[in-house]
Amino acid sequence: MYALIVYESMFGNTKQIAEAVAEGLATAMRTEVLEVGSAPASVEEDVGLLVVGGPTHAFGMSRASTRQSAAQQGRVLSQGQGVREWLATVQTPSARLASAAFDTRIAKPRMPGSAARGVAKRLRRLGLALAAPAESFYVTGTQGPLVAGEMERARQWGEGLGSSFLIPAS
Repeated sequence: MYALIVYESMFGNTKQIAEAVAEGLATAMRTEVLEVGSAPASVEEDVGLLVVGGPTHAFGMSRASTRQSAAQQGRVLSQGQGVREWLATVQTPSARLASAAFDTRIAKPRMPGSAARGVAKRLRRLGLALAAPAESFYVTGTQGPLVAGEMERARQWGEGLGSSFLIPAS
């Protein structure tokens, strides 16, 4: 069993968080990180934990229009489908697959919306159990950078996810 992390990232902040989560998870289990454009159409049977994350756009998961808007602001990493579209079509092996969701969002007080909550809802619709509540990591502005300490917090969150599985790394 291993963990699969699938992320969508516009300006690189969500990618950095995905990599930090993977670093934490790797203390307990083998971990693979994939940008959503490279993610498989079907999750393999030997995946024990599926972690999905993306940026919060317009109070939720990105859409084609919000990705286009991001691209007008500069070069973006995820240029094809987003996690919304991937989750709408991905095949999962069984309900025994655990999952977790995260997002990046602007660190402003009372800013509503969260891509992570939308991802978590879709993971539950796929019949997957959530291993942890949806988690948000914060950026200072639309293009970032990450708020100080968020990389370490992401690593710790990943470590906590991994410790609940106790699957030896290989």
